Amino acid sequence: MSRARKIIKLWKDCRLVRTPFLLALARYLFYRVQKKNIISSSHVTIYGLRNICTKGLLKIGMNYIGFMNCHDRTFLNIDGRIEFRENFSIGKGCRLDIGKDATAIFEGGYVNPNTMFVIMHGITIGQGCAISWGCQFIDEDFHNLQYPGELTKGSNKIEIGSHVWVGSNVTILKGSVIPDGCVVASGSVVCSRFDVKNALIGGNPARIIRENVVWE
Repeated sequence: MSRARKIIKLWKDCRLVRTPFLLALARYLFYRVQKKNIISSSHVTIYGLRNICTKGLLKIGMNYIGFMNCHDRTFLNIDGRIEFRENFSIGKGCRLDIGKDATAIFEGGYVNPNTMFVIMHGITIGQGCAISWGCQFIDEDFHNLQYPGELTKGSNKIEIGSHVWVGSNVTILKGSVIPDGCVVASGSVVCSRFDVKNALIGGNPARIIRENVVWE
């Protein structure tokens, strides 16, 4: 895409999400100086910019969603490391808190508005994933709860395969694994390691409801 077409597309995107074009352009140029490929709308705050690696284009708050307000705030607090390996989009109102010992890897896809990531250990999200609004990804309890005869704890890291669709208001907790091609039903609470690809997962706690599902 030529430079002129990129500028025209940015102008159209800004109109759609009601962000001042010159502000978005100035931010883009600032990020480029910092060697980050980021386009952001207004009301976006980033702490720890140096800890962000963009191998594709990262768009923050630049995709139109009808129920969002142009004043909704998006906040990224990156004390650890976050890597976007392909083009990725983060919706307005999202919160990302990546702890100093954590690494978050996003292969490609998008996250819709008002979704929260609290990652103190690590998370990987594969290619072509669609994450709906109002979701929570949390890999830490922040309190110590013990049971008699408790088994050795496994990894807290969250692993999401490629081409996974996470429905709205889903909570995904520490140690969860969701294989390629799966769909997580709205409102589910995932706290298990699944090993069946292309499955419909749902409920609280989540379980496999159907297998051999296909989504587009």
